[in-house]
Amino acid sequence: MASSSALNAKSHFHARSNSLPSRPHPIVSQIGEKLCILKSTEEAAATSSSIRNNITGLTDLCDSFNNLLLLPLTQQALAQECNEKQIDQVLDLSLGLMDVCSTTNNALLQIKEDTQELESILRRRRGGESSLANEVGEYLSSRKKANKAIQKSIRDLKSRCKIFSSSDNEDAGMLVILNILREVEQVTLAVFESVLSYTCGTKTQSKAKGWSLVSKLMQSKRVSKPEDGNEFEKVDAELYSLMHQKTRKCSSATAENALHLLENLELSIQDLEEALERLQRRLIKTRVSLLNIINH
Repeated sequence: MASSSALNAKSHFHARSNSLPSRPHPIVSQIGEKLCILKSTEEAAATSSSIRNNITGLTDLCDSFNNLLLLPLTQQALAQECNEKQIDQVLDLSLGLMDVCSTTNNALLQIKEDTQELESILRRRRGGESSLANEVGEYLSSRKKANKAIQKSIRDLKSRCKIFSSSDNEDAGMLVILNILREVEQVTLAVFESVLSYTCGTKTQSKAKGWSLVSKLMQSKRVSKPEDGNEFEKVDAELYSLMHQKTRKCSSATAENALHLLENLELSIQDLEEALERLQRRLIKTRVSLLNIINH
């Protein structure tokens, strides 16, 4: 996270220049308040509701930033005070934010499809225990691939942010805009890292690979069921329990519960997808605004 507080708006964004007024515009203060709210939720447990709220907050933040871009003084600062390197950095960052949002949404879509397929298998209840173990193993393996895609996208965005933050900008007008962008990039990283933490589920699942995970689960004597875990953790715990149960009666009851949890998980993923789609539209709008200002 950025070392300076999101707002300290009076000192952080209160820059004098010929392009911007001596007092922060109300939109700048509004952006600062939204940044503070998002930063205050960073340590909260990763659940679908908390992440959805953070994505919604990030979407609102983008709306405020887009409003800032509409101000004539902002457009003047970007058009007249930006050097070529700064322009490239701003555009590269906006593209990076779009990429991580798109990748995360695509990964969630894949997980949702896999969840629906596993639901269908549980409803049919075909095959023996080994067949079910195979299907669960494939489901977990696909989850891991989706999480890797999100993780790679986040790493790419961090690389872009590192380059962006290292620039030495002297124009006070541009400092206002770039300081806001730095704060936005850091909050965005935190939000998407919380999505990754959420989809990883249990620590065991995130560290094991393919059939090695299934083998460990089948050999375990007891699998704990987190009462306060997120939706992925609850699904994982129930699937682990289902895979190592021996009696048909216990397996049937566990399968019904697993199916119920998978259905709830599917709904949670759907909510996150919709929130990410709204965010992506705002990010596209931001990039279009930046291109229009710079190319004007």
